[in-house]
Amino acid sequence: MASERCCLFFEIIVSIILPPLGVFLHYGCCSMEFCICLLLTILGYLPGIIYAIYVLVAVDHQPYRRAYYYYYEPLA
Repeated sequence: MASERCCLFFEIIVSIILPPLGVFLHYGCCSMEFCICLLLTILGYLPGIIYAIYVLVAVDHQPYRRAYYYYYEPLA
């Protein structure tokens, strides 16, 4: 539990410095959140920061991840 909070704190700090990197650390490279954050950062630095912090703090990605692993289990 504490390590999750430390990781979130680190991702928020990184998102303030370079917004797409913080979203990349949390969601990965080929996610929609990363692409939106990259586009917003290119268009303006402040919208990229705002979106990155919003995505890291407010959006809960765990239900989607659990549903994915529930439906696509290995056959072995």
